[in-house]
Amino acid sequence: MNKKLLIAPVLLCSLVLGACESEKQENVTIEFMHSSVEQERQAVISKLITRFEQANPTIKVKQVPVEEDAYNTKVITLARTGKLPEVIEVSHDYAKVMDKELLIDRKAISEVIDQVKPENFYDGVLRIVRTEDGSGYTGIPVSGWIQGIWYHKKALEQAGFSEPQNWQQLMAIAAKFTQPAKKKYGIALPTAESVMTEQAFSQFALSNSANIFDADGKITVDTNQMRQALDYYKQLAHNTMPGSNDVMEIKDAFMNGTVPMAIYSTYILPAVYTDGDPQDLGFAVPTEKTPAVYGTITSLTISAGLESNNVEAAKKFVEFIEQSDNATDWVLMSPGAALPVTKLVTSNTTYINNPVIKAFGTLPNDLVNEFKNVQVFGSVGEKNFIRMGDITGSAVIGEMVNNVTVGKKNVDTTLTQAQLRIEAMMQQRP
Repeated sequence: MNKKLLIAPVLLCSLVLGACESEKQENVTIEFMHSSVEQERQAVISKLITRFEQANPTIKVKQVPVEEDAYNTKVITLARTGKLPEVIEVSHDYAKVMDKELLIDRKAISEVIDQVKPENFYDGVLRIVRTEDGSGYTGIPVSGWIQGIWYHKKALEQAGFSEPQNWQQLMAIAAKFTQPAKKKYGIALPTAESVMTEQAFSQFALSNSANIFDADGKITVDTNQMRQALDYYKQLAHNTMPGSNDVMEIKDAFMNGTVPMAIYSTYILPAVYTDGDPQDLGFAVPTEKTPAVYGTITSLTISAGLESNNVEAAKKFVEFIEQSDNATDWVLMSPGAALPVTKLVTSNTTYINNPVIKAFGTLPNDLVNEFKNVQVFGSVGEKNFIRMGDITGSAVIGEMVNNVTVGKKNVDTTLTQAQLRIEAMMQQRP
């Protein structure tokens, strides 16, 4: 028998099987976890995934939509079972927690940011997603929102005021409009024991160079700078509605004309577009020492510990989402409320011609340029202290502000108590 005749079919079979095996290995399915559970939002994401799969036929993307209230718990559960999705939508705050638990792939994230090009991101955006030690990133930013002081232009103009540039001007305007007997007030200010109150107060504290930590991680609540900021906030609260004010009270007061000014996020824009006058809306950043607005960034992060094929597929998917047309579709799921984080979106004609964006004139572009002024408690220079999450979760800052505004407590005593409480909390951390 001719052995060559036997060897040839065997070799051919091996080559075929090898090719089949190679093809099998190249086909990858990745999961994408996000919080867009609303049907219309899932439709947008489904369209993006379809586009991606058409351009990348060997990669399949499976959506994992999770309700926002259950989101962080779901991440923890999946991490414990080793089943984290390859790509996860996450806020910059929670991304820091994931990084601390070694759940994200810093190398893959940096490689995607390099592909998107750092210069395409607006100033300040990448700083917000820095890791705690400042050496890497916790995710690839895809959208964001900021919070500051909104005002009705006509109301201020008719009273002889222009946009408030500093604390003194803000106080003067608020005092002028306050008429409790007529149930009219100068500013809708968060005063409840809430995260929103912490966020609002942080803008004044950080503008006065007061932070919860210093660069070495030391607690710095009971300081002169923080005392000045808290005392100012207490005085400003004399010009807001009585009681503990939170999200709904503030939005309603601004929209129904009870106040000419309010501290709120960019999520006020859809309401103004629908029920107000977009051309009458102004945004101010009253400054004491440095400009400070509160803001948050939504990122797409890549899980750690993945097979190399899955890492590459995840990187390709996130890079795809960051492309101009795709990132524009993502941002326009909440036009006006969600802000672009790259110039690739703000230069996109679909974004520019969106009716909501057009209605507000130059305001949307003004807002994205405020990312450079975003300051948040726990962020010092290029460092983002993860312990800030525990402090926010304890509500100690919101309670501190509520105590002096609604409870009329002494500022000095309240600050001392807050400092001691936070120090005790930090000592209990492992």
